[in-house]
Formats: sequence, C-alpha cells, structure tokens
Amino acid sequence: MARGHATVCLETAVLYLVRHAEAGDKRAWTGPDAQRPLTPIGWRQAHGLSAHLDGHPITTIVSSPARRCLQTVAPLAQQRTLGVRADARLLVDGDAGDALRLLWEAPDGALWCTHGELIGEVLARLRARGAPIGPAPEYAKGSIWHLDVIAGGVVSAHYRPPANR
Repeated sequence: MARGHATVCLETAVLYLVRHAEAGDKRAWTGPDAQRPLTPIGWRQAHGLSAHLDGHPITTIVSSPARRCLQTVAPLAQQRTLGVRADARLLVDGDAGDALRLLWEAPDGALWCTHGELIGEVLARLRARGAPIGPAPEYAKGSIWHLDVIAGGVVSAHYRPPANR
C-alpha cells in the first residue's frame, strides 16, 4: 500500500424485515392477542416466504414471541434447518429505537418477523436517517422488506408483497 493511503473497509449486510402473515381480525379473537394464530391464508403466506427468499442466504431468524410471528417463520426455519430466536423487542408494542438497535447488531442474512405497528415506526425512522424508503411505505401482512446496509446505513430497500394471497 502506498504511504498516505488508507484502505476503508465498509461492513455490508443484507437484512430482511417480515410482517407476520394473516392472522385474522384481532377484534374477533377472544383469547390473548399474543396467542392469535395464522389463518389458512396466513399459512399460505408463511409457506410462500421460502419461495420469495429462494436463493437468498438466511443466517439467522429472530421473531416476536407472538404466536402468529413464530408461525410465519416456522416453514422457512424448517426448510433452512435454522432455529428461531424469540425477542421481546419485536413485540407489537416494542420500542422502535430498541428494534433499530437490534437491526444494527444483526449479522448479514438476518431475518426478523414482527408486527405492522413496529415495522411502520422502524421504516419511518430509517427513512428519516436517509434510507431510500418512500413517505408511505407498504407493509402488508406476510410482506418482506429487503434492506441492504453498508456502514450502519440502509443504502437500498426493496418491498416484496406477500406470497399466495
């Protein structure tokens, strides 16, 4: 290396942010909300994650402990022979700042599954930090956000609608 020239190594990562699949109307569910399961449509969407992510290396799966989130990632985890780590920071009433810290600590290929309320806040904060996310991003149940991160910033963000609606 020539004197006076530094080599800059930028850490890069691809992260996936998934909203849980269809779980039905929470107002009609009589049990605890954290136990609300996927509907038949939700199960089709959950199985569709594997097709959407075919060819994408997934190294880690982290999910809200809510049943519908764990069920959403179960087929993908089984196909990839990965465990699923439940993290309370991804619960429906989780703090967006805590969720973002989890994102910045995530290894390349990490996938999170969480709730629309939290995804909306996280996407808004990422946009405020310069991420290329529009002012009204979509995050339908069962959808995926593919985030390319370089040096702690999101440099590209791609939305994938849910599979098998």
